[in-house]
Amino acid sequence: MKIALMDSGIGLLAATAAVRRLRPDADLVLSLDPAGMPWGPRTPQDLTRRAVAVAEAAAAYEPDALIVGCNTATVHALSTLRDLLEPGIPVIGTVPAIKPAAAGGGPVAIWATPATTGSAYQKNLIREFASGVQVAEVPCWGLAEAVERADQSAIDEAIRAAAALTPEEVTTVVLGCTHYELVAERIGAALRRPGRPQPVLCGSARAVAAQALRRIGAAPDPEAADEGTVTVLLNGQEGPLPAPALSYAEGRLLRTVSPAG
Repeated sequence: MKIALMDSGIGLLAATAAVRRLRPDADLVLSLDPAGMPWGPRTPQDLTRRAVAVAEAAAAYEPDALIVGCNTATVHALSTLRDLLEPGIPVIGTVPAIKPAAAGGGPVAIWATPATTGSAYQKNLIREFASGVQVAEVPCWGLAEAVERADQSAIDEAIRAAAALTPEEVTTVVLGCTHYELVAERIGAALRRPGRPQPVLCGSARAVAAQALRRIGAAPDPEAADEGTVTVLLNGQEGPLPAPALSYAEGRLLRTVSPAG
């Protein structure tokens, strides 16, 4: 079994680690776009063009499924990628976990990039999955970029700023960018409020990984004895896992795995 994941940078690590934990025996292909990151500020047309190039590089390795490990790329490029690759390669997008977060009744906060916060896309998700629930949209200025660089002081500063914008009464926080799941513990610590319950953090990585397995008819097997290979593609060329990835537990989980031949 071979699962490919794509993103501009290391935001795909959360879903990659989730796949690894569900199926340690799966071979992984990680396709990144270091020459074009970040994707967020790009026009939809430019982002889609770059996403197609990254997806085609992964598809050359003949994976059983491709996970788009980026919320922004899912918004703008998912339909194009599916037209290009399906039915031969199922393509699974990443959507913020608003539906499960709202199931608890709220209040809910959605932490997202400034470009996504207040966007028609996010508003539509709120209307569809959180109707009647109090929702606060929180822009996280610079957080994804700081996580990508593993800039620890910038991460702390961005988290503090977003926490200050988060209403104290929220019970659940949606991590609306895949990068944020890499620093979930630090986000949780910043959201502690004296005398109030700790907000629940909702990410999408595990659900996306499980959906990929369902699409290819594979059951989770966390106890699988074999350990799959990891191949990293940097603008289509095999290379090492970017150094900042090793700052996170999800990246270190992959460090000792040899690449495919």
